[in-house]
Amino acid sequence: MVNIEDLKLPPHNIEAEKGVIAAVFLDNDNMYIFDWLALTDKDFYLKEHQYIYKAILELRNEKKTIDVVTLSDRLKKDWVLDNIGGIDYLYELSSIIVSPSVAKEYAKIVKEKSVLRQILKTAQKIIWDVYEEKDIHEILDTIEKRIFDLTQVDFHDSLRHIKEILDQRAQEYVEIVDNPEILEKNKVLSGYKKLDSILWGFKPGELIILAARPSMGKTAFSLNLAINAALKQQKAVAIFSLEMSSEQIVDRILSSVSEIPLYKIHKWLLDEEDFAKLGEAMEKLSEVNIYIDDRWGSTIPELKSKLRRLKIEKWQLDMVIIDYLQLMSWTQFKWAWNRVQEIAEISRWLKELARELKIPIIALSQLSRAVEQRPDKRPQLADLRESWAIEQDADAVLMLYREDYYDPETDRKWIADVFIRKNRNWPVWEVQLYFKKDIMKFYDIEENEEMME
Repeated sequence: MVNIEDLKLPPHNIEAEKGVIAAVFLDNDNMYIFDWLALTDKDFYLKEHQYIYKAILELRNEKKTIDVVTLSDRLKKDWVLDNIGGIDYLYELSSIIVSPSVAKEYAKIVKEKSVLRQILKTAQKIIWDVYEEKDIHEILDTIEKRIFDLTQVDFHDSLRHIKEILDQRAQEYVEIVDNPEILEKNKVLSGYKKLDSILWGFKPGELIILAARPSMGKTAFSLNLAINAALKQQKAVAIFSLEMSSEQIVDRILSSVSEIPLYKIHKWLLDEEDFAKLGEAMEKLSEVNIYIDDRWGSTIPELKSKLRRLKIEKWQLDMVIIDYLQLMSWTQFKWAWNRVQEIAEISRWLKELARELKIPIIALSQLSRAVEQRPDKRPQLADLRESWAIEQDADAVLMLYREDYYDPETDRKWIADVFIRKNRNWPVWEVQLYFKKDIMKFYDIEENEEMME
């Protein structure tokens, strides 16, 4: 037999709900406190409070004063005044004294309880779908969408007084003076001296675009960035390859780390010395945190889900590389907007994802064919495909260019120019690197000269 004590009501807090309504009676401007939570009548547990808050929102939208008289009149017109306990209950609520700061906390409690009830309802729906034995893919897709919808609730007030921000920054400045290594902790270095001195590393929350025409080495360069971060800085890097398989990516990484020409690995033309180098490289790489996903046609919701799960399960995620932007889709479904609009949405969400996860995201991008039709083939920002949105959202835009690709007789053989075409809050510049194509590896010019001596 089930005792009444064993029965649990859904999460709620009646006193907090009363406090929110009382705060509106005390001062109608307190409604602005609740705006950042997007509080609605559906967030209240008691049906009576739902009726009252719905009427409050209606009066506010009509720019009318909200008090016991106007609210009771509105509830009477809606035929629910008796349902909430009549005008006496409104007078009871209006007698409660609530300060704005306490009202804000009450509103947060009401919203949190509402979300908990939504979670409970979602769990019940999932259980029901399972018992109905619906299609497994449909169930999983529905679960992900429902969970995603729940995660969109933001409990943080984005409007902050400047004094609050100044106080926070002052504490951070003092901490940095006492512990200067903090500056290096959260950023990811490229591993190239001049590039790092200009960019000051890849910082949390940044979207970096790496663009080039085909065969310039942008995939190789991005993998070099991943290797440098993982091997030299012990950073965790996730690589999403929408063009090449994970095996092809690993072969390139092995070639770069072991310095065995890629063609020898592909054709298995390895001698004893090569095997020794390969084994050493494999041993090194097996200890680092590099994660590779080669699923073709990744969508933004899938990417968000995988990265969140990776950060939660592995407790570390420092940088993401996506190869490349134009192969991504917003969802698996076709939308009415054109490809330019879709890329605009993708770049915007990548920027937001970088900020949410507090990591740099490096997205590779193709350049338009217009480059090939100019005498000067050095890339410009306008050469980005679907450029307006990508350029706007990016914190930095790096463009690779090799003169020897267009002019085999040039005296700049194997020199790669990295043009920093956009660098938010920092100077634009250009950096020269040496590209050893057979092992898909970029070097600082000075480092290559030392190797040649």
